[in-house]
Amino acid sequence: MSFIAARTRAQRKQLAGSTSGTEIHLADETETPAPPLPSQPAAKPNITALPTKPPISLTRLPRDDHNLLLKKQHFLQKYAITVPRTLQRNVPHAVSATLVFAQQEAGTAVCIHPSGLLLTCAHCVAGDETELDLEKVHWLLFASGRAVSAKCLAWDSQRDLALLQVTAASAAAPGDLPEGVSFPSVTLADGAPQLGAGLVCIGHPGSEDLEASEAGVLTGYDVLHLSSGSFCGYAEGQDVQDNSEIGALQHDCWTYWGHSGAPLLDARTGKLVGMHSSWDDETGMRRGVALEAIKMFLKARV
Repeated sequence: MSFIAARTRAQRKQLAGSTSGTEIHLADETETPAPPLPSQPAAKPNITALPTKPPISLTRLPRDDHNLLLKKQHFLQKYAITVPRTLQRNVPHAVSATLVFAQQEAGTAVCIHPSGLLLTCAHCVAGDETELDLEKVHWLLFASGRAVSAKCLAWDSQRDLALLQVTAASAAAPGDLPEGVSFPSVTLADGAPQLGAGLVCIGHPGSEDLEASEAGVLTGYDVLHLSSGSFCGYAEGQDVQDNSEIGALQHDCWTYWGHSGAPLLDARTGKLVGMHSSWDDETGMRRGVALEAIKMFLKARV
């Protein structure tokens, strides 16, 4: 059984092309950044305890999607992601805070608060406003295999960002839910990275090869993949707050279909500096949502 990445206009076909010759534009460094995420959410969420392996009577997913959730969970529990020694000081915690969508269409998210606030791309939740359902339950898995359900709190198609709140979770340890709920999370960076700064991307590449001539060809990629690269600036002439067609941030970490919503982290600090969202099929440059857009999105919603 394969899992297929969501295909929307915000995602460009990804090829192993050269990124040379791309014009670079850095955001105005004099711009006042939005306040960082507060240390406490507005209200303590009510999170229900789940069995380690949620039964289909709880997930209420179609049989194939439920089986896929369990298959991904088994893989994550059996195979830990390898973090290079040069990144082992700050990045492992960020790996623990990364989640994969458990349903058929692959996607990635990251926890930005211990209470279970999850950040992802808007197109991972809904292709457009007509598809948006704030009551829909989304099932995800932390890198550890811990299963959670979540509902969308905010959705912004222009910035291509969505905020979800965990509503139920399997226990990380016996007796830790619901009163002692806590999830691994990343911290937002204070400011945008410098041009050429090292980045780490942690994402969920789809298992089906969407570039193959025949359907059903498998990629063999792991459920969760870590890649390294660098920050390549912002697309010239593009508003960093507008990622509706393609992300304004440019980077060269390896990604594939399903990486949308993957956190982009400062390789030195492990802090969140952006989010992968798309691909420029004309230049081969990976694209993402800038930190400035993430902070403005959260400012009005947290």
